[in-house]
Amino acid sequence: MITLVTGATGFLGSHVARQLVTAGDSVRVLVRRTSNLQALDGLAAERCEGGLNDAASLKRAVAGVQHIFHVAADYRLWARNPDEIYETNVQGTRRLLEAAANAGVERFVYTSTVATIAVPQQGSKLPSEETRANLDQMIGHYKRSKFLAELEAVKAAESGVPVIIVNPTAPVGPADWKPTPTGRIIVDFLNGKMPAYVDTGLNLAPVEDVAAGHLLAAHKGRIGERYILGARNMTLKQILEALAQTTGRPAPRVRLPHAVALAAGYANELLSRLSGREPGIPVEGVKMSRHKMFVESGKAERELGYEPGSVEAALARAVCWYRDHGYIGRGPRVKPLSHAQAA
Repeated sequence: MITLVTGATGFLGSHVARQLVTAGDSVRVLVRRTSNLQALDGLAAERCEGGLNDAASLKRAVAGVQHIFHVAADYRLWARNPDEIYETNVQGTRRLLEAAANAGVERFVYTSTVATIAVPQQGSKLPSEETRANLDQMIGHYKRSKFLAELEAVKAAESGVPVIIVNPTAPVGPADWKPTPTGRIIVDFLNGKMPAYVDTGLNLAPVEDVAAGHLLAAHKGRIGERYILGARNMTLKQILEALAQTTGRPAPRVRLPHAVALAAGYANELLSRLSGREPGIPVEGVKMSRHKMFVESGKAERELGYEPGSVEAALARAVCWYRDHGYIGRGPRVKPLSHAQAA
């Protein structure tokens, strides 16, 4: 079976591609000419040059394919030109869905995000796949673009394209080359750049298990359904304390008021617009942090057989990988990890 993976040069997509190869699929990956191919080192996969903005390249990429895993996304919480985010996430998804429909693929797994799930309401139960949000609830261009892209996937499923939607939470683990915004929290902690924290929370999941959830969705998921792929709800304070336990570095004790963090974010973005550099404190990220993005992923466990492992072990694997790949600058050394911690 030939399987196409978009986003295989990224964090989650590279894990999906590698697990597909291990499972025996003939994997084809869509890569841009300018892509950093580090994540594909040693991967036995056919490389198809093209992009989500190039319909002709998508037609070539889907030729003869049975399954598609559309993991690619423009995952930025700040962009000088926000139209770029919509072009990739919304228009690019629509083009690929059209190409898949014309090619008659058997399964199309679309990687959405937990960000499209409605945020928890005080006193209500945890949000799930049945908790519907609207566009006005989406904070920032990334969340809005992914919400609109998910609607494209739903419409395609309703028109007969065999689409299954997965909504990963915040994957953590090795091979986060960029790194992602969640990975940046870990890297900043490792480099002593987190003197304080805000009162927020998110659901973390081992990246390997989230990737495995994609494969399960292709084989067991119901067309048109969406499945949250998460593991453990943790406050940012708990995440930093888990990293402290793993590394021997002290966790920050000062809680920063959201108003102060937001002011710092606006100042940081102003400097970014002048310099062209991505801000270290994106305003969208600070606004999102007002809500604890806690969810439950029981549907994926019941219907797909999804079984996420230890988040603490995934954080330990991430720490090992960042340390071994030069992401930690000068300063106190990270303590050696035991086999049990990184298992």
